[in-house]
Amino acid sequence: MTGTATALLTDPAAPGRAGRGRRRPALGILFSLLVLAIAIAWALVPWLFAPGDPTAGIGMQALQPPSPEHWFGTDATGRDLYTRVVHGASQSLLGAVIAVGVGFVAGTAVGVVAGSRPGPVDDVLMRGVDVLLAIPGLLLSLSIIILLGFGTANAALAVGVTSIAAFARLARSQVVSVRVSDFVEAAYGSGGTFWTVLWRHILPNSLTAVLALAALQFGSAVLQIATLGFLGYGAPPPTPEWGLLVAEGRNYIATAWWLTTLPGIVIALVVLSANRLSGAIRRGGSS
Repeated sequence: MTGTATALLTDPAAPGRAGRGRRRPALGILFSLLVLAIAIAWALVPWLFAPGDPTAGIGMQALQPPSPEHWFGTDATGRDLYTRVVHGASQSLLGAVIAVGVGFVAGTAVGVVAGSRPGPVDDVLMRGVDVLLAIPGLLLSLSIIILLGFGTANAALAVGVTSIAAFARLARSQVVSVRVSDFVEAAYGSGGTFWTVLWRHILPNSLTAVLALAALQFGSAVLQIATLGFLGYGAPPPTPEWGLLVAEGRNYIATAWWLTTLPGIVIALVVLSANRLSGAIRRGGSS
């Protein structure tokens, strides 16, 4: 008798607990998708959720706590914080998409070429990747921003460059493991060319883990761009950007906690949801 059968006989409630255990991850994934869907909707059509002007304030309403009129309260110049958070999603999420796109395209291309061309090509490309990995990500981002100038687009490009190495290493490892598989050897044996085998067999079986990393890097990019905005290297005031909103409220943290806490919660929810989705993609690809 197997251990599962023994557990079912000795504990009649085991099937119920197993069902609840399966439902919890599903509910967590649904919640993560809901959070990301709301954030994306904020970025695409912010005026539907917050029709007000995010840069206009009324001095007489400065530093008002959260209320039915101002869900997230107001800042030091009377601007509605909820409106600024909603409109700031376009800055933060668009920057994250650009960053992930740069890292995914460039890193995957490098990894695929390195993994499919063993020898000098692989050695040269991966030594370049090792150089990128040796430089701290924040330091590399700041160096690129200083060269290119401030702004969300430049910050996103800088964050994307720092993620190229991670995508390249993962893509290479996936391609190398798939390249020696029996079905790939059979494809070559049946007359398939290098590019045909790469496109039809190697890439489709190598990209699941890379897509999971892309979801993970999306959350990381949101956090990194918010960090750069907090340090003053992102969008200039009064442009609403999540990291900048947290930075603007730090001088009032003792008297107006909502200025830093509520934008920080939004950032944390988006990052954790992206990480949860990344884990679901990774588990789905390995099942």
